Amino acid sequence: MAERNFQLVMTRVFEAPRGLVFRAWIDPQLEKRWSAPLGVTVPVCETDPRPGGAWRLCMRTPLGEELWAAGVYRQVRAPERLVTTHAWESPDGTPARQTVITVTLAERGRRTEMTFRQAGFDSAEAREGHGEGWAECFDKLERVLAKG
Repeated sequence: MAERNFQLVMTRVFEAPRGLVFRAWIDPQLEKRWSAPLGVTVPVCETDPRPGGAWRLCMRTPLGEELWAAGVYRQVRAPERLVTTHAWESPDGTPARQTVITVTLAERGRRTEMTFRQAGFDSAEAREGHGEGWAECFDKLERVLAKG
């Protein structure tokens, strides 16, 4: 069976400077505030934002379930581009299917246009599920950025 490669592409415009939006992607204290869907917290977020550096975070659901994700930064070009791998981890730490996330930030006057691309899904269902989660995260990011 041929390997499939479904992609998720989302564009958002934030009322914030590009440098702040970029920082929200690499600063663990900021990431903890927005990088999980509604009702889910991020008690652990570790980043080493340089090519070859790793990131890892834990999302905790309202029922106490912990979901871990991790990856490696491939490209860090402040303040306009970030490329990283992304994989969910099983409870024993084994990574699931890896995807690649590319975040591109463009200045639009006093605003920032973010283009988010996640590639490498093996099904449309996986892509759509991530799309719903990311949409909630980006809503939270918008609120975090509004607070400066």
